Amino acid sequence: MILVTGAAGKSGRAVLDALAQTGRPTRAWLRRPEQVHGLPAADTVVGDLADARLWTEACIGVDALYLICPNMYPRELEVGRLAMEAARTAGVRRIVYHSVLHPQTEEMPHHWQKLRVEEEIFRGGMPFTILQPCAYMQNALAYVDDISTKGRYVLPYSVQARFALVDLVDVALAAARVLTESGHDGAIYELAGPANLSSEEIAQAFSHRLQRPVEAVETQLEKWESSASASGMPSETMEYLAAMFRYYDRYGLIGNGNVLGWLLGRRPTSFAQFVTRVVPV
Repeated sequence: MILVTGAAGKSGRAVLDALAQTGRPTRAWLRRPEQVHGLPAADTVVGDLADARLWTEACIGVDALYLICPNMYPRELEVGRLAMEAARTAGVRRIVYHSVLHPQTEEMPHHWQKLRVEEEIFRGGMPFTILQPCAYMQNALAYVDDISTKGRYVLPYSVQARFALVDLVDVALAAARVLTESGHDGAIYELAGPANLSSEEIAQAFSHRLQRPVEAVETQLEKWESSASASGMPSETMEYLAAMFRYYDRYGLIGNGNVLGWLLGRRPTSFAQFVTRVVPV
């Protein structure tokens, strides 16, 4: 049995789908009972990841744990500690932690928090593997409406900054391999796509697919903050994102696709291939 937390989120669901292809039984941890519908899991746990009692229940009979928290979850370190304690007590054989590319980047609080969880895992005395995916290619789909109707890809940081992007499907397949075969204990795997791209190059890929001009446009961070606040975004989430965008503006966030290619047994999906697969014309 493999326990997957955050199972209703896009990452958790993708990992469940990939594990379903292996035939291994899974237990999905969900926040709300209505999220159970349609999940490819043999069993479910419903409730708050910060509930210690639920962790005891969730780990019974589990062989491996895939730990992923909601994006920018403020209690992630607390959850990491609960997970390690419950997994040790229940005799879980190994933990695979869904971290992030460059968690040592203190200027991005949600990255730094994941590094703290990694440290807890190092001290936990359990066999572990840590996956460090970069930003998903799927994140760009949030901009598709403006790209399609206005020909504009608008971002609150430099359009020349370069980023590693990865297809979530590739990340999930790599996670499934690590969870279902031996030989990955003690490993930390950076999961990135085959190229580091600027937002201008991302816009060009959309332009090629749609056969119409698409321009990458930088907007002021203050304008983004005003819009995010008006939309009701929680203040802590907005602060995390603003810190991330300031870092992106100065440094980008680059990675290397070699490790993911080894785990997949093929070259990771390129952004052009991703756009061709998911964007209709």
